[in-house]
Amino acid sequence: MNVKEIRDEIDLIDSKILRLLNKRMGLALQTRKLKSRLEDSQRERELLDKIRTASTGLLDEEFTAKIFGEIIKHSKHLQQEVREVIAFQGESGAYGEMASKEWNPEYFPVPSVDFASVFDGVQSGLYDYGIVPVENTLGGAVDEVNQLLIHTALHVVGAVELPVHHCLLARPGTDHREIRAVYSHPQALSQCRHFIARNKLEAIPYRDTAGAAKMVAEERLKGVAAIASKLAARLYNLEIIKENIESLDRNMTRFLVLSTKENKEGGDKCSIIFSTEHKAGTLFRVLEVFAKRNLNLTRIESIPHEPGTYAFFVDFMGSNRDERVLSALAEVKEITTELKLKGCYREKKVV
Repeated sequence: MNVKEIRDEIDLIDSKILRLLNKRMGLALQTRKLKSRLEDSQRERELLDKIRTASTGLLDEEFTAKIFGEIIKHSKHLQQEVREVIAFQGESGAYGEMASKEWNPEYFPVPSVDFASVFDGVQSGLYDYGIVPVENTLGGAVDEVNQLLIHTALHVVGAVELPVHHCLLARPGTDHREIRAVYSHPQALSQCRHFIARNKLEAIPYRDTAGAAKMVAEERLKGVAAIASKLAARLYNLEIIKENIESLDRNMTRFLVLSTKENKEGGDKCSIIFSTEHKAGTLFRVLEVFAKRNLNLTRIESIPHEPGTYAFFVDFMGSNRDERVLSALAEVKEITTELKLKGCYREKKVV
């Protein structure tokens, strides 16, 4: 290895250390919800004793004990701040994390392995909030999330419309002419299909965009790149080969914010899910209810429900404190076989 290669390896290790520290702090915040008191002197002594015992090589006991003493101190400080936790699907650097920061920068975003884990974690009280994508202007509806929304008791308390700008990322020093394959989430691959086809790249699906960036950074595969965010490039020490590779200029993903508690602050947009009898004209009758009250529908999506049946996800402008909305919902309830008001909330549109 030459000096540059050694320094690149050091940079990669440093980025790993920072990500792991951030993850550890997130776990410390989550334990706050599960234990009765913050102070646990016995646990701290056991941890430091274990660290001292494990100190080997160039790390002596005093050095490691000092480092972990500071880590424990900062963890306790974060717990005392009582910061609220919001979960997103994927690795750190995912677009869900970016959306969470746009919704409320004071919340602490934590990664979750899949969408179901986000829903389950919020429902169990492990997370205060969850944030999940429901639709994209290029890739369409996120089917898995919409399926979960049908069955969950969680409330929608907010929404974020986030512009998604994809980047082609590779390890530092990579010759772009040698890239033959690109990894990313299927939605991102679909959103960048023109760029991928134009450059004759093999599109390889991966569980999420940031996870693909992490894999490319750590696996040392030759001739590969990832499609992910600028944030992922920074977190995983990757070089941005090309920015804004999405097929259309307007590439927006809409995220919903979930909670076990209803939104008490009011809002100007509502989400409902309903089912109807399998008869001609029933869907039209429901939509007519909103039309005659001049309530603007912003989204209508059919979602497979029980075998042979569909549920409908509808968003419309209005507040559940508005008499027009209340009367519309009352009438729709009479027409449908099942109606759920998922929430009334405000939506943040990021420029």
